[in-house]
Amino acid sequence: MSECRNETSYSVTQWVREELEKNTDPDYREFHKSLVPGMGNFLGVRVPQLRRISKKAAREDYWSFTKEADPEIYEELMIRGMMIGYARLSREERCRELEAFVPYINNWAICDCCCATYKFMEKDQEEWFAFLELYADSVQEYEIRFALVSILDFFINEEYIDRVLEILGKVHHEGYYVKMAAAWAVSVCYVKFPEKTEVFLRKNLLDDFTHNKAIQKIRESYRVSKEDKERLKELRRERVSYESGSK
Repeated sequence: MSECRNETSYSVTQWVREELEKNTDPDYREFHKSLVPGMGNFLGVRVPQLRRISKKAAREDYWSFTKEADPEIYEELMIRGMMIGYARLSREERCRELEAFVPYINNWAICDCCCATYKFMEKDQEEWFAFLELYADSVQEYEIRFALVSILDFFINEEYIDRVLEILGKVHHEGYYVKMAAAWAVSVCYVKFPEKTEVFLRKNLLDDFTHNKAIQKIRESYRVSKEDKERLKELRRERVSYESGSK
């Protein structure tokens, strides 16, 4: 993207938008729209291309695109969020950028794809865990999901497992995408720390839907033994229904 350096009239934002236009896939657009409610204006660019564009734009001129990105366009919002993970920023700058970005998250795909880029949370874990705890206490569905997905991506380890389970036991929100994220996180906890997570499940701290969905996800894992799956089956509660969706 050397043209962005050599020609002041050619901005990073222009380059990003040209790349998005070149990589639009109408078939993918129609397919993905059916999976992601609340996505707004969707061009139909696949995630690997969005990651490629995000990395280059973050290296070239993070701040310009941050100011000019259109949050009403799904791909521009995702690039805006991914760039926080790819740009060379201080921890304080990342905190401020996340605080500005997270309120715009309005679907699970933006949330989860962006969270996956935040590998900087593997360092300074105490500070980042405290940062995420604030979002876990939010009343906003996607702010809570942002916290839970970031936690399951980077904090299910020996040092944090007890605190992770404590947070999961305290999250109570009627949003479908909070419940699904909590169930997903519990399933990852079980795969990595089965004994502690089974004790957690037996405390019955989760609502019925999240509890049963977590057990379902655990039993679907190829990393869980047949014996464990059968034992966990007995912990399921009476069948409950919830509005269908994904993730």
